[in-house]
This record gives sequence, C-alpha cells and structure tokens, in this order.
Amino acid sequence: MRQYIFSAMIVALTLGCSSTKNQTEASKGFMKLFDGKTTKGWHTYGQSTVGNHWKVQDGALFLDAKTQGDGGGDLVTDKEYTNYHLKLDWKVAPGSNSGIIFFVHEDKAKYGATYSTGLEMQVLDNEGHDDGKIQKHRAGDLYDIIKSSSEPVKPVGEWNTAEIITKNGSLELRLNGVKIVTTTLWDASWATLLKQSKFADWNGFATYKTGKIALQDHGGDVWYRNVMIKEL
Repeated sequence: MRQYIFSAMIVALTLGCSSTKNQTEASKGFMKLFDGKTTKGWHTYGQSTVGNHWKVQDGALFLDAKTQGDGGGDLVTDKEYTNYHLKLDWKVAPGSNSGIIFFVHEDKAKYGATYSTGLEMQVLDNEGHDDGKIQKHRAGDLYDIIKSSSEPVKPVGEWNTAEIITKNGSLELRLNGVKIVTTTLWDASWATLLKQSKFADWNGFATYKTGKIALQDHGGDVWYRNVMIKEL
C-alpha cells in the first residue's frame, strides 16, 4: 500500500511540474498543441482520426508499438504553420526511433508519407538503434542533412526538450536548451546540402514553406508531452 501511495505521489508531482511549465510557457505566448488529455487537434496522416496505436498516457502522447492492427501511422496537426517556435518534450524506449517532422504537405495521394515533404529532427536511442551508427541520423540531427554540433541528449527513458524555430527561411534546432543546428532554408547553400543527402531526387521534399507538424510512428515506443507552439 505504501508503495502504491508513493508511486501516486510521484505521478502527481510530475503532472504538477508539467502544469506549471505549461502555465509559464503560456505567459510567453506559447499555445498548447496537445492538451494532455485527448488527441484533439491531431489526426493520422492521410486520415481524419487518430489510429489506436497512439494513446494518451500520464499527460503524454504515447505510441504503443505493441498494439496490434493497422492503427498506426504518423500523427499530424490539423493546422498548418509557417513561422513559429515549436517546443516539446520527448523520450524513447530502448531501441526506439521516431522524429519530429515539419513543413509537411498533407496530400497522401501524391506524397505517401510525412517525410516525403517534411524535414525531420531526429528522435532516437543513439546507442540502441542502428541509425545511431549513421552520421546525421542521431538524436537532434536534421535528419540526413545536417549533423548536430553537439549531443546534449539524455539517457534513454529520460525526457528531452526539443525546440524548432523557423522564420522566413532561418532554421534553428535546440535540444535540452543547447543550440545544435542552424541553417538557412531554400537558398543556394541549402540546395547543395540537399544534393548531398538521400533526398536529392525526392520531388517535393523540403519545398513547402507552410505545412503541418508530425510525430513519427517508426515502430518503437515513444512519448511526447508539453507540445506547444508560438507563431512568429
């Protein structure tokens, strides 16, 4: 009984800290994209509802990879965004892979997946997944395009705070308060970066300057919470 009470207290304290964080960010102009209770404002890419692999658990969006059936797929926001500061927390189970994908143009008939058009900030267990062995595929990297300048990622199972800041072509990625990627989109240097990546011949990739934000289902358990945005 005492162990149950102690566990309940830990959950309550965690949710309380999360609530305080949300209130602080709201005072800075951030709006919640996830209310901590429902999947309102989100849907599975190319569909109108959310697949049953995604659940709300202890104030977080949880992709339960063990759920059977075809209810998976990437989550995308109902709205599109152009210039913004996105902030969220993520954690992964051992061996898991996911990503925060942005500037997603939702047209499944033309583009089969969120990553067909959207850029990705990698979410990964660096040591437990094969992608961790590939340069520009590690946690925090602008996936397959720009390697992070440092790796402030926390151990598997701990929460990380990711930030994506984009305005009029400038792009900055932060992980746990550390600036790890900066670049300018859609200029000549950017075109060179794309030519050096796996996306060199992907028609439509990274061409849309307004788009949806996605949380990737890559087949492993992943959690997202405190998802919020400030339009710039």
